[in-house]
Amino acid sequence: MIHALDHVVILVEQLSSAVAAYTAAGFVVAPGGEHADGATHNALISFPDGTYLELLAFRRPAPEHRWWRHVAVGPGLIDFALLPVNTTIAVAAAADRGLMMNGPVPGGRIRPDGLSLAWETAWPPSPDLPFLCGDVTDRSLRVPDADFWGHSNGARGIAEVIVAVTNPIASAGRYAMLLGITPQAAPAEVRIPLGESTIVLRGPDSGDQRVIDRLMRRGEGICAVTLKGLHFPDLTATLGAAIVAEHVA
Repeated sequence: MIHALDHVVILVEQLSSAVAAYTAAGFVVAPGGEHADGATHNALISFPDGTYLELLAFRRPAPEHRWWRHVAVGPGLIDFALLPVNTTIAVAAAADRGLMMNGPVPGGRIRPDGLSLAWETAWPPSPDLPFLCGDVTDRSLRVPDADFWGHSNGARGIAEVIVAVTNPIASAGRYAMLLGITPQAAPAEVRIPLGESTIVLRGPDSGDQRVIDRLMRRGEGICAVTLKGLHFPDLTATLGAAIVAEHVA
């Protein structure tokens, strides 16, 4: 079972500079650490709803890395993860429905305090889908707690992840196989509630310029994040990633 959004990955050029920029924008940024492969390190912005933003930078060239191709394009939103109850079971269930995920793949990082964390990931066959990130060590060790939730900009969670896709109906079919659900598909947009967040699939006919830009620059994938409670309507220009406030009618 996959029951919630886990986190959003934001590629940054230099981690220390990104931490300073996000702190200046009103976020409390927690130190993350170095990943097990030594190629990347991160810092985290966590929220009361259990989700978080991951600021990720490469420490060295890593052409074999899934996200290395994004370095040539530049900083911005590059991927997102869902949280399975059990990664092995979630992968097997998706396979039974016709979707083959690559995994579970062991992963981890070392926190600045020296604590070693472990998790398992599973990777999708197409870029319109998220990856899975399931904990081996306790999740509370991976995700910063309430001490890091006091964002002065008001942010308190991820409301929506907007995904640029070439064909929303075709992508909805793949999400159905991944999640075991039946999304309500429409030609321009598909909305998939998951836990306290919603995944929004938007095609090039949706009228969203962010979708067009993502498809042209990086191909299919996450193109915007909507945050609950954010006091600023749009932080895109400030941070170089499409982070906007949730519209509350």
